Amino acid sequence: MFNRRRSQLSHLAVFVMLALNVQARPANISALKDKHPNNSKEDNEILPPDHLNGVKMEMDGHLNKDFHQEVFLGKEMEEFEEDSEPRRNRKKLIEIFTKVDFNKDRSVSAKEMQRWIMEKTEEHFQEAVRENKLSFRAVDPDQDGHVTWDEYRVKFLASKGFNEKEVAEKIKNNEELKVDEETQEVLESLKDRWFQADNPPADQLLNEEEFLSFLHPEHSKGMLRYMVKEIVRDLDQDGDGKLTLAEFISLPMGTVENQQAQDIDDDWVRERKKEFEEVIDANHDTIVTMEELEEYMDPMNEYNALNEAKQMIAVADENQNHNLELEEILKYSEYFTGSKLMDYARNVHEEF
Repeated sequence: MFNRRRSQLSHLAVFVMLALNVQARPANISALKDKHPNNSKEDNEILPPDHLNGVKMEMDGHLNKDFHQEVFLGKEMEEFEEDSEPRRNRKKLIEIFTKVDFNKDRSVSAKEMQRWIMEKTEEHFQEAVRENKLSFRAVDPDQDGHVTWDEYRVKFLASKGFNEKEVAEKIKNNEELKVDEETQEVLESLKDRWFQADNPPADQLLNEEEFLSFLHPEHSKGMLRYMVKEIVRDLDQDGDGKLTLAEFISLPMGTVENQQAQDIDDDWVRERKKEFEEVIDANHDTIVTMEELEEYMDPMNEYNALNEAKQMIAVADENQNHNLELEEILKYSEYFTGSKLMDYARNVHEEF
């Protein structure tokens, strides 16, 4: 999306940067956010986020590495820090298990996990709505309930370090704005996205609900479809509007600098191949259409939630009964929470 014409090159950058011992970052709008480290959180919240909680794919076409944890923990993700106390985490995980176990039979079925995933996804939605209210207020200076593209453009450039009064005056007088190439590219992408979020009849103004769609396309069927089209456009090498496995897993040509970078390359390809063949390509015809990708990325798709529930249970289902027991979820805590518990089985039944 934003600078996503270079998104595939980001993988090559990862490899090179690893060799140079430099922290890597995908080529997207987040790099622009870091240009001005003094920006406040409020400034950056007027920009569409690169990452959408509870959505399987990132805005730049990368797979969401934290998806399982996001749909299992919801707003409680932050409580499971890597350095947090294992006993506290174990207790919290047991509490979550008892909530997921809706019928209290001490095991979690796929239907129960599906119900839980939908609840946690809704939590992410509601958090986005709350944040949107603050963001909308920040870009609606006259508080008239509508934001023009020019009003937003002023706030955006101010958040990048430009003088807000000078920018507003130049825009008012239709004078040329002198911005660097990267900022101009982001502005053009934002403008296209802005008008996509403007629901019919188009008035070139966004109200609070439309602004939510602008920041969070997962809240709108139309904007989700737009997001999918953008991803397909940037990965689709032959221009047929569909994705083959080769297009989905393709990496830019280049020399891998070291074995660590080669391993990252191999893991990335292997993970995307598995997701393409087993999940995204719903009819297994070796081609992914825009419709299939949209279904895959729709966070409120109940069928997807059920499939995800079955996959999550299968990861930890050691006794192969298609349900999830407490001992299993504690043993595989790292998959569900990102936090590994030590002595997971100790006093499980007493604490439960």
